[in-house]
Amino acid sequence: MRATIIKSVDWTERTLRTLHEAGYRNGFARRAVVELLGRQDCCLTAQEIFDGLRDDGRPVGIASIYRVLDLLTEKGLLQRIDLGGGVARYEAVRGHEEHHHHLVCDDCGRVEAFADDELERALDRVERRTGYSVAGHDVVLRGSCAACR
Repeated sequence: MRATIIKSVDWTERTLRTLHEAGYRNGFARRAVVELLGRQDCCLTAQEIFDGLRDDGRPVGIASIYRVLDLLTEKGLLQRIDLGGGVARYEAVRGHEEHHHHLVCDDCGRVEAFADDELERALDRVERRTGYSVAGHDVVLRGSCAACR
């Protein structure tokens, strides 16, 4: 658990420092969104971010949240993930060592992260076999979670 906290602090600090060095002020909304995202293990929708900030007593308008998400995505600090259903999710870009994929329940919409070293090796083999230089990849597995089955 401690390693997760340290890594999230690292992402949060690195993100705030990167934005500051790029000339962005450290405004309330930006800091609140970055700190909330830094504590997450998986992706969130803008609405989930809005709700989480409100629950933390840090109310930020939804338009401000979208502006922060767009900026962080543009700077390569956040990944926008489309898991279907017409709603984008956002996740901190933490580096290869924390890379994971997603399981999505088609019934209840639950999203779970998973990592699989064997899958990563298979994707590396595809890259070598095809000659592509793959910059990144996302794997989304859809189905029914245990609760919905």
